[in-house]
Amino acid sequence: MKITIQQVRLGDEEYRVISPFKPLKNGALYKHNSYQYNMYVDRTDGRRIGALWLLAARSPRSLVYLPMRTPAKELGGIHEDEMPLDLVLTHRALQFRPSRWKKLRAHLRAGNAPREIRTARLPEGDLPTDTCEINYAAPSDPRNRNLLHQHVHAETLFLTGSTAAFREAAPHIFTVTKEGPPAAATELYISGGCNYHVCRSIYHWPDLHTHGWEQIHVEFCPPWSR
Repeated sequence: MKITIQQVRLGDEEYRVISPFKPLKNGALYKHNSYQYNMYVDRTDGRRIGALWLLAARSPRSLVYLPMRTPAKELGGIHEDEMPLDLVLTHRALQFRPSRWKKLRAHLRAGNAPREIRTARLPEGDLPTDTCEINYAAPSDPRNRNLLHQHVHAETLFLTGSTAAFREAAPHIFTVTKEGPPAAATELYISGGCNYHVCRSIYHWPDLHTHGWEQIHVEFCPPWSR
């Protein structure tokens, strides 16, 4: 997978930012008023997004930036109360403050900002075979160290966690791309109907809202596969 790497200095700190080389055409993220985030993907860009999650697990000193705040494209499930968001994946070891993001993003978008193009290769073993729902019993449970902490700033959702947290979440995105093939979308999907729906929820944790966190719902978007 081709990626773009940019080095940005803010004061005494320098940040390494990884982004997809080509913009995501069919990948979108929205904040829904019903206390969840909705991510819509097709097969191709869904796999790219999943790979970038695995890359975030291998890049504890980098920010992985996915520009996903694009206009909705005949999604059918998008409502007026859904707000488009970009996504940034950051390892907790980096200790990045989301309040710095708006200024850092302005540097990334500058016309003269240097960009390095590379090819990222991820070992197949990085993707866990177990795609069971993540279900942590209580905040005191030691397994909760692998939860992805959530923050929203400057129209961007920040997910911060450990290497294991990103690796545990990535299979849910790949599962959606596997179970939502284009043929099924064209042959079975009826606009406005519910006979064809493929999705995964990254978290099923009853105490999410007490921490100010919300469910992350990943859904295959059939209209993009026609």
